[in-house]
Amino acid sequence: MIVLDARPLIAYFDAADALHERAVSSMRRVGGRRLAISPVTLAEVLVGPTRHGALDVIRTGLKVLQVTEIGLPGDAAVRLASLRATTRLKLPDCCVLLAAQQGGAAILTYDDRLAAESVRLDVKLAT
Repeated sequence: MIVLDARPLIAYFDAADALHERAVSSMRRVGGRRLAISPVTLAEVLVGPTRHGALDVIRTGLKVLQVTEIGLPGDAAVRLASLRATTRLKLPDCCVLLAAQQGGAAILTYDDRLAAESVRLDVKLAT
């Protein structure tokens, strides 16, 4: 399973984004694997499309990619606080880490700090 960070998905769905081609290539590489996203990350991805009246288009695109939402566990607050305290990452990045830890998954991210902390915590990166 691959847990997606917001940036690759945002770039994938926006042809004008500077990282669009990288995102298309990334999504091709992880194609065929189960794709998942935390609810907080999903909200981040949906902000722009909601502002521009394109929410349904993005939701359809997520269905086509078969991206599934990984719910937060009952102890999410404690686990997220621990990740935030030990990594100093922003909370949305901690949500990506937690989702990957829950599912024993790799992470697809373009964020160098998130990638470094993932490796430090023995969470694989999608290649």
